[in-house]
Amino acid sequence: MLRLEGVCAGYSVLPVLNDVSLNVEAGQFVAIVGPNGAGKTTLFKTISGIVRPSAGAIHFEGVDLLGIPAAARPHLGIAHVPEGRQVFPSLSVMENLEMGAFTEAGRRAWKENIGRIFTLLPVLAERRHQFAGTLSGGEQQMLAIGRGLASAPKLLMLDEPSMGLAPAIADFIFEKLIEIRTQTRLTIVLVEQRVAEALESADHGYVLEAGRVVLEGNKETLRADDRVRQAYLGM
Repeated sequence: MLRLEGVCAGYSVLPVLNDVSLNVEAGQFVAIVGPNGAGKTTLFKTISGIVRPSAGAIHFEGVDLLGIPAAARPHLGIAHVPEGRQVFPSLSVMENLEMGAFTEAGRRAWKENIGRIFTLLPVLAERRHQFAGTLSGGEQQMLAIGRGLASAPKLLMLDEPSMGLAPAIADFIFEKLIEIRTQTRLTIVLVEQRVAEALESADHGYVLEAGRVVLEGNKETLRADDRVRQAYLGM
């Protein structure tokens, strides 16, 4: 579904990603883990079109994304839930979800989709008329996920969904992601610093360090690797 080959990208003259290649199959749950500053957020911004690579190729369902402007990529089925949630605080929960449904697929599937979102994330139904800025951090994260789902995506990219949340709330968010994946068979790519939880949920994982993929494999392979165990799992 998604393939990156030799991607290099950064900001101005500062390189962040160096020769990054990865592959995501339809229906997979893929985790991308690594330390702060590894380039994880830049990777998502490059896929979304916010950052243009200086080298390499990106294809989504056979389409060359480098020829597609950022504003058009959601219409292909790519949803990006950004780091820090970034909900619209002065809009209601329902209005935030409607903003997510701006894609052609999202508009067509709105009635079916909103029912599914409210079933998966019932707190959003309870708070539908509340301003997003008055929600708790965990509720805002659920709203950001719901807004991504409202676009009726084929690929959901989640950037650090546990950031700034209490451990119990972060655990709940991970449970919801597993539930969403189970019920929808949506392809999910997760960037996350909580490595143990990310790998537990994933079919396949990549370790990104200093802008390079230094390790990849299924969750059993990664959890058994001494580097991952020592650097990320505290073992």
